[in-house]
Amino acid sequence: MSGKTVALVLGSGGARGYAHIGALQVLDERGYQVVAIAGTSIGALIGGLYAAGKLDEYVEWVSPLTQRDVFRLLDPTIGGPGAFKLERVLARMSEILDGAQIEDLPIPYTAVATDIGTRREVWFTSGPVDVAIRASIAIPGAITPIMVNGRLLVDGGVLNPVPMEPVIGSGADFTLAIELSGEQGRSLTGGPTKETSAQRPANEWLDRFLRGAAGVWENEFVASILARFGRGQDEEAGQKAIESEHKRPVRGTFEPPPPGIGLTDVAAMALDTMGSAITRYRMAAMPPDVTVTIPGDAAKTMDFHRATELIELGRKLTEEALDKAFPEDVPAATEVAAVE
Repeated sequence: MSGKTVALVLGSGGARGYAHIGALQVLDERGYQVVAIAGTSIGALIGGLYAAGKLDEYVEWVSPLTQRDVFRLLDPTIGGPGAFKLERVLARMSEILDGAQIEDLPIPYTAVATDIGTRREVWFTSGPVDVAIRASIAIPGAITPIMVNGRLLVDGGVLNPVPMEPVIGSGADFTLAIELSGEQGRSLTGGPTKETSAQRPANEWLDRFLRGAAGVWENEFVASILARFGRGQDEEAGQKAIESEHKRPVRGTFEPPPPGIGLTDVAAMALDTMGSAITRYRMAAMPPDVTVTIPGDAAKTMDFHRATELIELGRKLTEEALDKAFPEDVPAATEVAAVE
């Protein structure tokens, strides 16, 4: 057992945040003591439940949920400031937390939200845990914002996807941050890409589309694009499809969005894109001692029916990060397996 203390920073990223649960399980199993938690969005949710000693009960509730169960729990709404109200989820979460107050938690805890009126971060360090969580998880366009003390609050990931600052001064032996929007092979480190607004033949952009499609579009949609432009057919048929597409009547020379992509998809993808850039800059200025990076294509933002596999992914990647950072703490069984 390690005995090291850790300050934990749990990032935003929707359903991929179930990986936070696996990470916490590994920390507990290895004897690391969590002495501070800061979380944004799903990170605020998992961190608050853990700090309150209620995470196991939450995992027991979400693990068997199907996609249909999740959709019903999200409370779809029409015409409001978000696609989902989350009233049923909030009711169950409040029941699990049983009135827990942030200032009474055994582990110092901060939930980060964004005040879109004053355009600044809001750190919840006191008051009801469930209200702080609800404010932090309001993904713009997807989940309705809420008002708290005159502030219109949305997802903390808008300004701070991986909130390092609240755990500064915790006195922990090390800081571990979990980022949920890994680069997915689409690097943000280069400069802007120059592009023409004139519609080009499909053979000039189809390969680029395929490289960027992983983890974003459904397999069926990708397959339909390939079939449309002859990929998977014989070469002659493919070329005819490309030439036919290029000769279509000009209609402003742009393509409509792909079929099946909705408001929540666009909102989540935009937030992930923005969050990746913000995280890169903020973590460069204030790097954690250990970083666990969950690939952004591991799950879509609203894939809350995939708890079991995402928890396992979090376990695997956290074990790898800790083994690399602290080889002296590697459990004996792991060492034996590595030798074999």
